[in-house]
Amino acid sequence: VSTIAAATEDVGTVSRSERIRLNKEEAQKYLELRRQGVDEVSHTEEAAAMRNYQLRKKKRKGLLGKKETNLASVLFPGVSPEDYRDNEVLEVYTDMVNSKKTQVPFEFYDLPTCRPPPATAMAGASFRRMRKNLGSRLQGVGDKPSPFALRVKQSIGCTPLCKVDMRGKQLKWMRKLVERQYRIHLTLDQLPVLMRSKELNYAVRGYPIGFQAPPSFTGKDRDEYYLYNHLKFTITYQEDASSFDGIRITGFDVHPVSYQHSEAPSDGEVTSETPISTCNPSAPKVHNEPSSYLPLRTGPTGESLEVLYSYEVEWIASELSWADRWDVYLIGSPDDDIHYFAIVNSLMIVLFLTGAIATIMIRTLRKDIAGYNEMQTLEEAQEETGWKLVHADVFRPPQTNPMLLSVLVGTGCQLGMAFLLSMVCAIMKLLNPLKKGQTLTALLVLYVLSGSVAGYVSARLYKFCDANNWKLNTLYTAVGLPGVLVTIFCILNIFLSFAGAATAVSFLTILALFALWVCVSIPLVFVGSYLGFSASKLEVPTKITSIGRSIPTLPWYSQPPFSVLLGGILPFGSVCIELFFIMSALWLHQIYYVMGFLLAVLLILTVTCAEVAIVMCYLQLCSEDYQWWWKSFWNCASAGFYLFLYSLWFLSSRLDLVGVLPVVVYLTYMSMISVTFGLFCGSIGVAMCFWFNKTIYGALKV
Repeated sequence: VSTIAAATEDVGTVSRSERIRLNKEEAQKYLELRRQGVDEVSHTEEAAAMRNYQLRKKKRKGLLGKKETNLASVLFPGVSPEDYRDNEVLEVYTDMVNSKKTQVPFEFYDLPTCRPPPATAMAGASFRRMRKNLGSRLQGVGDKPSPFALRVKQSIGCTPLCKVDMRGKQLKWMRKLVERQYRIHLTLDQLPVLMRSKELNYAVRGYPIGFQAPPSFTGKDRDEYYLYNHLKFTITYQEDASSFDGIRITGFDVHPVSYQHSEAPSDGEVTSETPISTCNPSAPKVHNEPSSYLPLRTGPTGESLEVLYSYEVEWIASELSWADRWDVYLIGSPDDDIHYFAIVNSLMIVLFLTGAIATIMIRTLRKDIAGYNEMQTLEEAQEETGWKLVHADVFRPPQTNPMLLSVLVGTGCQLGMAFLLSMVCAIMKLLNPLKKGQTLTALLVLYVLSGSVAGYVSARLYKFCDANNWKLNTLYTAVGLPGVLVTIFCILNIFLSFAGAATAVSFLTILALFALWVCVSIPLVFVGSYLGFSASKLEVPTKITSIGRSIPTLPWYSQPPFSVLLGGILPFGSVCIELFFIMSALWLHQIYYVMGFLLAVLLILTVTCAEVAIVMCYLQLCSEDYQWWWKSFWNCASAGFYLFLYSLWFLSSRLDLVGVLPVVVYLTYMSMISVTFGLFCGSIGVAMCFWFNKTIYGALKV
């Protein structure tokens, strides 16, 4: 064990040959511990060393990953540990009750469970008011005080919490939640509660509401549902008087138990002082035993189910440092090497396209331009074919919906700017991806502040099309995409409200979102639009004839929809590997924190869209088809269609959603994401094709 720990600590300060030798020793020691059956999730020194070896690549920072660090500084940059005094009251908070089988979460106090204790009962408690940002309100997350009373280093035995009577509808709902594998999440000192098993070598956040037993286990003719009503909390802590005062929490574990307590007194409420024969210091330990499981069903005559909730707390000293307490949460997560492979895969696509463009620009275009400029007679010019013949028509404004095209391109530029700024803020440690709602809040705020970009780009493009209805153009740019998305969101919110989901947004939150849109976004769009229309018209190197030349008949593979579908494959392919991790973080509640990789993928996507647009535009012009405006947009925007198809595959293969509403929620949000993704890619395509055409036709002597 000491070999792994020492080698991991010193690997950044030794020579390359010595580092290779130490890496081999680490790998051999790790395999030896695995053969001995040592687990990776417990609080032992061996388990901590194995976790440290598994996560060694995640504990590096810097451009080349040479500097050693810890996960606390990676996941929570700038956060310092909190020290607690003996007998100090701890703040345990409740989080959402969610499930991987459904995207309809609930709040903890929506369940028939114990209410939070009054302030007088929690003497010395200092529950901080958890301020919710706009993103956390839209996501429905929010921490509330839990009913559990914990004090530092005060272990307590079985303690009654409360008594709840569950009637018909509540029992039916609870059985449904158990069947759909809902889990309850708590946090202590910003540490999510964890279920871990040394025997099975697993650790998972949250604990299930109950469990479902098949007839082969119960001996009955159908499945039986049982409720976890007793919680065994284990809190590990680090104590080092030479380094800090008090203790630091390094682990927060729970072991749920289904236990049928003896009947509580019928008069009055149950509190921690109520005498219960099966829940007191002298009673036998509460543990999972089939004979004492608490079934979720009514009595023989239909009476309500009486549930007695209880808990116990055990404090254990640990050698694990505060900085390494997050290691166990990332065991089993994908290694950073996979992200590097995703980058390499994307770079190969970019390299291939760059080679194609280099061939076009250096060989074909240079030869064509030189030959065209050297022609002496009109007869020689008439014999030429290809992209040079459409020089008088290539900059002809789009004849179909120039208003819509300018609005879509401007909106796509706004989305790209907002996402780029968000990633830059995350890399500069201004954003914490694990702080609830902060990333979504940043995206919304930066999108609103980027409104002037949309107004400016839309106005410049619309003015180039010789259109003069600038007021309508500005209005469509300001309300187009936000209006559609907010309308869809409000309709979906109605169904979530009827279902009682925690993600149902209140009217005040929608009002705040509307105020942000009206008071900030729209004025900025008007400012950008004013600057765009005030600027001079975009200049082009060739004159446009009054009558457009006829376009020859094109083969079927050069026409939409085949050409459009072909164009979106490579932009989507450049992000598909990293997209899997993003989707897992969104819908499978996994941790995603590698914002540097995400920014790199965004830049590669931008380059890929630009190069695909240029290649396809050149091939189109060689066919004497000068109507490139809308085609350049859809050639790249079709990547959003492939993203939606990918989401359908993810739904069928990775998710196990139950019910109609969860599927509707998933498809609705993925449709929104696919549309915004397509708008961004399409705007890159139009901008780069315009630049490409100005470049090649500017080199001609016309």
